[in-house]
Amino acid sequence: MSIEVRNVHPEEFPAYVEALSAGFLERPDVARVAAWVKEWWEPERTWAALDGDRVCGTFRSFATELTVPGGGRLPAAGVTVVTVLPTHRRRGILRAMTAAEHGAIRARGEAVGLLYASEFPIYGRFGYGPATRIATWTLDVLATSFHGPAVSGVELAPASEPAREEMKAVFEAWRARQPGELRRRPFRWDDDLGLVESAWGETWKGFLALHRGADGTVDGYARYRAEGKWERRQPRTVIKLNELHALTGEAYAALWRFLAETDLVATIVAEGRSPSERLPWLLTNHRAAVPSDVGEGLWVRLFDVPRALEARTYERAASLVLEVVDAELGAPVRVALEASPDGVSCTMTDRFADLTLPVAALGAAYLGGTRLRDAVIGTGADEHRAGALAEADALFRTADEPWCSTFF
Repeated sequence: MSIEVRNVHPEEFPAYVEALSAGFLERPDVARVAAWVKEWWEPERTWAALDGDRVCGTFRSFATELTVPGGGRLPAAGVTVVTVLPTHRRRGILRAMTAAEHGAIRARGEAVGLLYASEFPIYGRFGYGPATRIATWTLDVLATSFHGPAVSGVELAPASEPAREEMKAVFEAWRARQPGELRRRPFRWDDDLGLVESAWGETWKGFLALHRGADGTVDGYARYRAEGKWERRQPRTVIKLNELHALTGEAYAALWRFLAETDLVATIVAEGRSPSERLPWLLTNHRAAVPSDVGEGLWVRLFDVPRALEARTYERAASLVLEVVDAELGAPVRVALEASPDGVSCTMTDRFADLTLPVAALGAAYLGGTRLRDAVIGTGADEHRAGALAEADALFRTADEPWCSTFF
């Protein structure tokens, strides 16, 4: 029987959740999850592959916004819950679902697609490139002290609607200036604070610390849990830092120091942070803060190349004609990119190309954190003018590394 790919019907959500749970090898309360997704998921963005009346593949997206270098923001599609049943592998199901959603992304006018990859080799062939990095930071609290004055301005806050709104305000201000960050979906805030029972997994139960600036406004927050631990009758509690965002250097330092100086704590573990974290420089012993599990985070795919390239800023000047090869289109996209710190223009052109490269390599380099010269090692590129690759590589780089703290 042939496989049909179409938008899911609301009454099919229980079977849909059953299929995606099998794909992710997890076993939630299917009925509860199905009731939750019916409230939040948009059927027109939710794709199912069906073998007869059985859901054998899942693929969906949500509308979001990506902050790009310079603070511009682009409409984006966040691709998620991508699975194929293990009984239906190697039948072109993922490719068919991807084609359906990519066509819809173009029709909606979303400039970029975004995702986190469960396995690295999958998404490059669909035009996505690894554009940001993440790391786990482990701080040995007992091995260091902090530079600077004692902590001030930090308070513990109950998980509540007022606290949620203060967190959201900080995050919105922070993501507006952080390349790689996303607009978060509304339901996430209640879920992150445990204000609602989680439909999938454990409900969050932890602590929230807020930092207030001199004017009394909240300008930073840390959300965390604690795992009690004792060794030889000595306290060795581990703080699992779920999230920390700050709008000022003072707030950033105060929140980290507050956590480190909490009684009973010996270690802080913070997953999903930037590898370029400033934390070691706050410490009298840099070696007390160690990054590990460094790897790719957010993947980026460009659907509207001229719009995307014109939306960001550039720290250097260059004039390039780029020919971008996208297997989903009938012909390459050729653009003239005129960029400098003073401004940028990017228009379609029929001029001879300086550099031909795949859309996946351009997506990897787009936010400035991945070297274009490295991205093309695996994808290939054709240089039609000597030095064009080096020029493009330098043009797309940014002094500050992009980072996305929002996993989906």
